[in-house]
Amino acid sequence: MQESPNDLARRLIDVARRDGRRSLDEAAAKQVLAAYGIDVPRSVRIPLEGPMPGALADLAAPYVLKIMSRDVLHKSDMGGVRLALADALAVSAARADMTNAAARADVRLDGFLVEEMAPAGHDIVIGAFRDASFGQTLMFGLGGIFVELLKDVSFRICPIQRVDACEMIAEVRSAPVLLGARGGVAVAEARLVDLLMLIGGPRGLLEDLADELAEVDLNPIIVSATGAVAADARFLLTERAGHGD
Repeated sequence: MQESPNDLARRLIDVARRDGRRSLDEAAAKQVLAAYGIDVPRSVRIPLEGPMPGALADLAAPYVLKIMSRDVLHKSDMGGVRLALADALAVSAARADMTNAAARADVRLDGFLVEEMAPAGHDIVIGAFRDASFGQTLMFGLGGIFVELLKDVSFRICPIQRVDACEMIAEVRSAPVLLGARGGVAVAEARLVDLLMLIGGPRGLLEDLADELAEVDLNPIIVSATGAVAADARFLLTERAGHGD
């Protein structure tokens, strides 16, 4: 019998907890997203050293290489993400550079993740945190300077309804960018609404795993006229299932 999204997520979370981790690694986080119907890049884990696995040939270049480390939550802060790698040789060279950088920073490496690059589009951010009074709280905004400098985001308490998702999108001042302002690429709003519902709606990811997830950060999700792909994912776990802050 096929494993349900909830069962798969809890199994992966149990593995992380038994390993003493406070977060899911990116590969596991994206397994959870995919189980809940959210598109993620095709990927393969590669070892710390040695030949590139044959599975790499199943991915379409160019590639993205990312470190996987329990010591690092924000990979880009230490040069742990390399984009637009043309072939396996470029991946191997980037892996060697990252390994050396991690050694200098005294960072433990758990492995590497190679992904297909997501199609071009707009960067959005969907996040969540577990509020002590209100429970899971969902956040939406555009990526880059819109969220980092302008704090142009909207919030709702979960579970949300479709009307809430529409309002979240409309409330951000940068929403016209998503709708094709100044000749840009327009994103189908219905796809964004569906995405918010899969994460924050009834029986969505956040409601199913409310006791397990302290924080969720999907940044960026790359959205276009044809789809939405979660290019990065970070899931922080509660201190203990059912007893997180």
